[in-house]
Amino acid sequence: MKIFVTGAAGFIGSVVTQRLIEEGYDVLGFDNLSKGHTQAVDPKARFVEGDIRDAGLVNKTLADYRPDAVLHLAAEALIDESIKNPGIFFETNNHGGVVLLEAMRAAGCNRMIFSSTAAIYGEPKYVPIDEDHPKEPVNAYGESKIQFERVMYWYRRSFGLNHVSFRYFNACGASDKYGEARSKETHIIPLLFETALGHRKQFHLFGTDYDTPDGTCVRDYVHVIDIANAHILGLRKVDEIGERAYNIGSGNGNTNLEVIQAVREVTGMEIPTVDDARRPGDPARLVASNDRIKAELGWEPQFADIKSMVESAWAWRQRHPNGYR
Repeated sequence: MKIFVTGAAGFIGSVVTQRLIEEGYDVLGFDNLSKGHTQAVDPKARFVEGDIRDAGLVNKTLADYRPDAVLHLAAEALIDESIKNPGIFFETNNHGGVVLLEAMRAAGCNRMIFSSTAAIYGEPKYVPIDEDHPKEPVNAYGESKIQFERVMYWYRRSFGLNHVSFRYFNACGASDKYGEARSKETHIIPLLFETALGHRKQFHLFGTDYDTPDGTCVRDYVHVIDIANAHILGLRKVDEIGERAYNIGSGNGNTNLEVIQAVREVTGMEIPTVDDARRPGDPARLVASNDRIKAELGWEPQFADIKSMVESAWAWRQRHPNGYR
């Protein structure tokens, strides 16, 4: 099968592309490189630099390539930025997504695997969060993702689009080749690495008075390889499924202090922390129910504990101390 991967130069897209290549798929990656890196695209994949909002280029690329399926991971994804500048999120994530869907129609492709997010749920009404949980996002990022899930619903009814949406919780870890490298880091594990290496004076612990075992936030971490493997399982069954959404999470939660301790143990370094006030909109607990993806796709995480996830991320960071620069 020929697979078109948007966002192929990003953190998750790079590992998804790697796993597709390893499974024998023909892959064409597509990315505007605003946050991704050409070095993060598997050299066995073809690559086109471009923006999904560029209708002319997207149409030409899909018309020439004629993919059997599209894995759509390209998106604006920084939550803080989505609150400050929501327009770019709807322009890229929604308008750009419709440009892609129209190009797929023109190219005769009716299979899409979509990169969604747990941010569509908003403040949790209950934990663990299942796929039927109310969708009440508290930022434009989450809103743009649930809107596009609804767009695909209508494209299925009008044009027979088969689609699977994967709602990621906290992606982390690394493959043997590709890992996290951003100019503006926001994820906890890379931030802790930067602190351990002395690139930051200290790590700010936002909120220590939550109703959790140690007072810090609980989050569900899932390894990027497990996310990539879910995409392959979804790709194999998308025609049989027709349309469906799945959480991708470990089903377990780790507090911020547990993550800090895991990074200390893996790196062997002390990490100075400072207690800070809670951030607005940070729920105490965000943990996935992954029963549906296990039962329907046969997915099982290879990396079940936070320490193994940190170990893979640290090994990649040691091999790439300056990221992709």
